[in-house]
Amino acid sequence: MGRQLSVTLGQSSAAGIKADNEDFYGANIPNDSQLENKGITIAIADGMSGSDGGKEASQLSVKQFLTDYYSTPESWTVKHAVNRIMSALNSMLFSQGQKRYSSSKGLVTTFSAMVLKSQTAHLFHVGDSRIYRLRDGDFVQLTNDHRIWISNDREYLSRALGIDSHLEIDYRRTPIQEGDIYFLSTDGIHDFVSDAELTEHLAAHQDNPQKASDAILEAALTNKSDDNVTCQVVRIDSVAKANKKEYYEKLTRLPFPPDLKAGNVLDGFKIIRELNATSRSQVYLAEDTFYDDMKDEIREVVIKTPSINFVDDPSYIDLFLHEEWVAKRLDSPHLIKVCDQKRQRNFLYTTVQYIHGQTLKQWISENPKATLTQVRGSIDQIARGLRCMHRMEMIHQDIKPDNVIIDKSNTLVIIDFGSTKVAGLAEIQSVVEHNNIVGTANYSAPEYFKGEQGTNRSDIYSLGVIAYEMFSNKLPYGEISPERAPKKKFTYTSVREYNPQVPEWVDLAIRKAVHPNPDKRYSLLSEFITDLSKPNSELISSNKAEPLIERNPIAFWKTIALIEFVLLVLAIYFFYG
Repeated sequence: MGRQLSVTLGQSSAAGIKADNEDFYGANIPNDSQLENKGITIAIADGMSGSDGGKEASQLSVKQFLTDYYSTPESWTVKHAVNRIMSALNSMLFSQGQKRYSSSKGLVTTFSAMVLKSQTAHLFHVGDSRIYRLRDGDFVQLTNDHRIWISNDREYLSRALGIDSHLEIDYRRTPIQEGDIYFLSTDGIHDFVSDAELTEHLAAHQDNPQKASDAILEAALTNKSDDNVTCQVVRIDSVAKANKKEYYEKLTRLPFPPDLKAGNVLDGFKIIRELNATSRSQVYLAEDTFYDDMKDEIREVVIKTPSINFVDDPSYIDLFLHEEWVAKRLDSPHLIKVCDQKRQRNFLYTTVQYIHGQTLKQWISENPKATLTQVRGSIDQIARGLRCMHRMEMIHQDIKPDNVIIDKSNTLVIIDFGSTKVAGLAEIQSVVEHNNIVGTANYSAPEYFKGEQGTNRSDIYSLGVIAYEMFSNKLPYGEISPERAPKKKFTYTSVREYNPQVPEWVDLAIRKAVHPNPDKRYSLLSEFITDLSKPNSELISSNKAEPLIERNPIAFWKTIALIEFVLLVLAIYFFYG
C-alpha cells in the first residue's frame, strides 16, 4: 500500500589468505506483510581468530538472527526484539563455548546488524565489524570498534557475542533517505581499505551494489589483507510512504452495518439484544448460527459495530480495526478474546467472547468498602492481564472498573483495547495521525494531560486508582474533568480517611502507585502487587521521613486547625478569665 521500502543488495565474501572463512553474512527482504510490520534485516559476523569455534559462532549468530527476528511479536519495537534475540544468542554461545571447549573463547564472534523498518535504520553492534553510511558524498562510520590496544601491534576484543555471560549492545537509530548507501564490513576489509578508497568504489558503482562489494573485496586482497574479507552494500531505493488514497480505500473496503434489531442476522450472527450504545459504537449480544451445528450448540458472542456518524472518518475506522488487531495478539484468561471467524465478512464489525457476569464498576457499587483480601485478589488478576500486554509492549491506556468484567467463576477479564498503544506499530509511518489517546479522566495518569506519552507506569496508576476505589468507593484525587485536568493540583487523600480498616502500609502502596510523578511510581506491576501482599519496610521508613504536610496534607491542616482552636480557646480564657 503506497510506496514500500525497497533496497538493492550486494554481498561478497572470501577466505583471503586464510585456509578457512570464519566470516558470515546474510540478509532477509520479506515480500509480504512483514516488510511493513518487521522490515528488512542485514547482518555480518566475524568469528574471533583466537576462538575455538569462531566459524560456527558467526554462522549460527547470523542465521538465528535472520530467522528469529521475524518470529518475534509484531507489537514489539525493533530494539526490544533484537536485544532479546542477541542476549539469547550470547547466553547460548557463552554456555556452549564453555561446555564444549572449556574456554571463555569457545564460541565468540563479532556481530553487526541493521534493521530497516518504515523510514528508520536500527543499528546493533558488538565487536569490530563496522557499519558505514554514504549520503551525498559524506562517508560516515556509524559504529564504534570494541577493541583494546595493548601495543601498536597487539589488541583484543573488549566486546563480542559469546565472550562473556553479560552482553552490552550498542544501539543506534537513524532516519533513512532514498539514495543512502549503507556499507557493512569485517576488519579484513576496513583495516586494509581506506575510507577514501571505500567511498570511491561505492560512488563509482552506486548503480550496482554487487559490483561495488566485489570491487571493495578485490581492493582488500590487493592491499594484502591478512584476514577473511566480507562486505555488504545496501542501497536504499525507496523509503516507505503510505498513500492516503489507497489507505482510505482499504479502510472503507467493508461497509458499516445497518442498524440492527433483535432477530436480524449479520453474516450468520443472529442478534439477540442490544447491550450498549454510544455515539461511537453499538454493542450487541448475538448467537453464532454456524457454530457446531452437528452438536446443536449455540455460542453466544458480542458484536461491536461502528457508528454511522464516523463513516467518513478514517482515523476512527483505523482505531476500530486496531482494537481487533490488538486482541488477536494477546493470550491471557484475564484479557477478552476475539472470536475466530473464518467465514467471509460483508460488513465492518468485531466479534469477541461473551462473558456472563458484571462489570467491576457494578461490583464496587454493591460492595463499597471491599476487604483487603477482595482488593488484593482483584488487583492481582487485573495485573496479570496487564502484565501480558506489557510483555507485548502494549499499554492499555484505559484501565477502569467499567472495562473489567467479573465472570461467574470470579475471574476478572479486561476488555476494550480501543486506546491501546502498541510500540511496534508506532515505528511504522502512517497517513493517519492519532492524537495522544487517553482514557477516562478519573483513571488516566496525570502525564497524559500534559501531552506526554504513556508508559507501563501509566497503567499502574490506573490500577492504583481502582484499588483505592474498591476500598472506599472514592477516588484518590476526587472527580477529574478532562478540561480542568491539565491545571489540577494532584493532592493525595489517604484512603484511610474513608476506610479506617485499610492498613497504613497498604495505603502507602496505593499512594505510590498513583503518584502524580511517573518516576516516583512503581516501575513494575509485580512490585505493586507485592506491596499489597505484605508491608514494605523501605516504603514505611521513607514515608516516616517525609514531613506530615507531604505524606498526609489533610491530617496536617487538621492538626494546624486544632492547634489554632486550642490557642484561641486559651487566649479567650486568659483574656476574659
